[in-house]
Amino acid sequence: MQRTEVVIVGAGFAGLAAASEFKAAGIDFRLLEARDRVGGRVEGAYNGLGEKVDLGGQFFCEDMPGVMALAKQYGKTLVTTPFEGDSLLQPASHGRHDIEEAYAGAAALRRRMRAIDPADPAITGLTASAWAERQEATPEARHMFLSMIEGLWCKPAEEIPFWYVASNDRRITNKVSELQYFAGETLHSLAEDMARSLGSSVETGQPVERIAWGGGGVTIEACSRTYQARHAILAVPPVMARKIAFEPGLPPSLRGALAAWESGTVVKSFLRYPSAFWRRKGLSGSVLWLDRRGLYVCDASLDDDHAMLVAFAGGPVATQWMADGEGMLRQQLLSRLVPALGPEAAEPLDFICRDWSGDRWSGGGYSDDIMDMAAGDAEDVLRSGLANVSFACSELSPSFPSYVEGAISIGRLQARAVIARFSATAEADALQNPAGK
Repeated sequence: MQRTEVVIVGAGFAGLAAASEFKAAGIDFRLLEARDRVGGRVEGAYNGLGEKVDLGGQFFCEDMPGVMALAKQYGKTLVTTPFEGDSLLQPASHGRHDIEEAYAGAAALRRRMRAIDPADPAITGLTASAWAERQEATPEARHMFLSMIEGLWCKPAEEIPFWYVASNDRRITNKVSELQYFAGETLHSLAEDMARSLGSSVETGQPVERIAWGGGGVTIEACSRTYQARHAILAVPPVMARKIAFEPGLPPSLRGALAAWESGTVVKSFLRYPSAFWRRKGLSGSVLWLDRRGLYVCDASLDDDHAMLVAFAGGPVATQWMADGEGMLRQQLLSRLVPALGPEAAEPLDFICRDWSGDRWSGGGYSDDIMDMAAGDAEDVLRSGLANVSFACSELSPSFPSYVEGAISIGRLQARAVIARFSATAEADALQNPAGK
């Protein structure tokens, strides 16, 4: 059995941020990761041309201080996402400038949503779709709003509770586009850098199976090792956390809070081209479809020599297209890109995609979602945790939940709370035993 002060479960950005706090405070810890890599839902991979791309989390902006500071600290190259030119609404019956009007209408709906108290009885039982149907808006604006819901929360708008989306979205406070930057070296390389700075305290290939908790501390059983610690921080999504066996069983309130969440579905694809041909037509490469919610494409070219489009399919569209495999997804994307951007879109040099649905260690979307209409206290219950077990997934963050920024924020917050508790305990012990006897 290995002894340490704190065990952190999950080496995504939440776990890495928490571990960095303990290292800075001089507190011994172990960071256990089930995968053979760090990063969680941030994942780098090489395409067929040998170029590394982010198949998970990628984009961030200047309004996300945690990511920005870390990118600067570790010397990452900030690449400004290209948005020059016209964006498109499809199908082609809509003019190339119509997206501006539709976007303005969708943005108005989003502002209206953020102004609503999630606990307002008037929205009890409403899904995101049901609320949108009650609003005065053009069909295009309403569709774009619902497409945003399915694209970001990766669940059907007809099923996801409106109160949850409203609560979640009011904590996403960026004023500039969340797609403002990406890291030239990949965001995943930042996770790798953070892990290297933590040294041998990071252990991959160690899925946690059981946690025994009580007044004297915690015992954590991974696949091949057992750890004893004063405290455990679970920096994994709620759906993953509830797969861990707890002894004794969790209190009913915590069990209910974990049961309220479901994973979404998202597929991310990169299409590499010889050149950014869309720019010659005065197009930005950004395309949104009116006949498919949750589908969005934009320019993610590293530079003029690495022309690339990134495609996001979230919610039902991802489920439907991946039912017949990657080939169907590619076919569907190309059949929609050609009418939008022209015949050159049919011939990418390379195509790579990542289907996150049913991922073994992180679920299927950017994050888990609360799908229980009556679970308004689920986040608060999880944030409170137990005396010696904390929950620190991005979903619980007070700012930018479900983003990398949110993961960093909640990881730091929960780690600092534990450090403060340790300090208070040490001070109390010193007062009771001033002579060190």
